[in-house]
Amino acid sequence: MNVTFFGTTTLLFDDGKDALMFDGHFTRPSFLRYVMGTMETDTAMADSILERFDFSRLRGIFVSHTHHDHVMDVPYIANHCHADIYGTESAANVARGGQVPEEQIHVFNPSRPVTVGDFTVTVIPSIHSEPTIINNDLGQTIDEPLVQPARKKHYKEGGSYDFLIRHGGRNILIHPSFNYLEGQLDDIRADLLFLGIGTMGKASEETIRTFYRETIDKVQPRTVVPIHWDNFFSPLDKPIRDMLRIADNTRRAMDHVARFCGERDIEFIVQYPLIRLRF
Repeated sequence: MNVTFFGTTTLLFDDGKDALMFDGHFTRPSFLRYVMGTMETDTAMADSILERFDFSRLRGIFVSHTHHDHVMDVPYIANHCHADIYGTESAANVARGGQVPEEQIHVFNPSRPVTVGDFTVTVIPSIHSEPTIINNDLGQTIDEPLVQPARKKHYKEGGSYDFLIRHGGRNILIHPSFNYLEGQLDDIRADLLFLGIGTMGKASEETIRTFYRETIDKVQPRTVVPIHWDNFFSPLDKPIRDMLRIADNTRRAMDHVARFCGERDIEFIVQYPLIRLRF
């Protein structure tokens, strides 16, 4: 199976017959626009990516939460590819604001796995990373259709989720945020773990070690791939950058998780945006 990373937590899984996408963010507005202005899908950027990579088999898009860097371009992608959207009621309202047909919108139920072709996706309640001064809307929802252009404050978190993907006898877990619900992953095992490390570089040693105990140690993966480490205010057609130092210390986070995996003989792969790997 091929997995293409598009930065932040946006991942495209393609087994040659069907494809699923997790989150959808190609547009990366500047930090100034994020803080001060309004944002809307960069259709030229989205079109160039949709043309460069093969999205012809895209059947569904799963949304982990509804901050702009996870959901902003989902309606445009869904309309372009005629793909279904699976998410919270907040994600549904982002889709409705983007004029996605109602029959393509599905509010997911964590107790009911979704099967698409040979993929089975189980939604696992999770928790967003700790709030910050500019990202303090955790638990707030989007209660009406969100029409672009929109401001940062309109993309409320709306609840956060992990995804367990089963395919061909293998399990893959996407854990988008640097946080955990104690015991939530006790019974989850995965061969491959996409692990969100955004803000890890600013966390205390104790916090990081507890995070490992509740994620990597519980899931027991053979391979760990970090996600949510790149600067999503830097366009995808420019050199990839680490997160802004005001928000994170990416080098410290990368070094820390790499050493942790090395101590446990776990393969650690850094996948750059716009790069496809075969797992």
